[in-house]
Amino acid sequence: MNGMEINLYQDWIDTVKEIFRGSGVPFHEGISDSEVALAYFMQTAQSTEEAETLQEQNRERLDSLQQIILENFQTVILPDIRARTNYLGDDFVFKWVYNKGEHIVEQHSSYRIPL
Repeated sequence: MNGMEINLYQDWIDTVKEIFRGSGVPFHEGISDSEVALAYFMQTAQSTEEAETLQEQNRERLDSLQQIILENFQTVILPDIRARTNYLGDDFVFKWVYNKGEHIVEQHSSYRIPL
């Protein structure tokens, strides 16, 4: 394997930034990831404390999913990618995406893991 890129939490943050930009309320340059996540969860939370809790739970969830992918890549995920997509390359880029639900997509093979 030549390389793997994966940062599911950053993918989620980038998606939130795009959602806000598309709604006409873009974030200013230099805003922290934490501030972006808090702003997102403040849209539905009843309090700042609840938004902070949701923010932390989301980060932990995405970090856990990323760790599961890394730990199971060679033994489970790579063989499944090879079998399902016929992708023979050695570079892998996993991205978190939202498209009719959450998914993790490997960009070179189009392998999709629904969440």
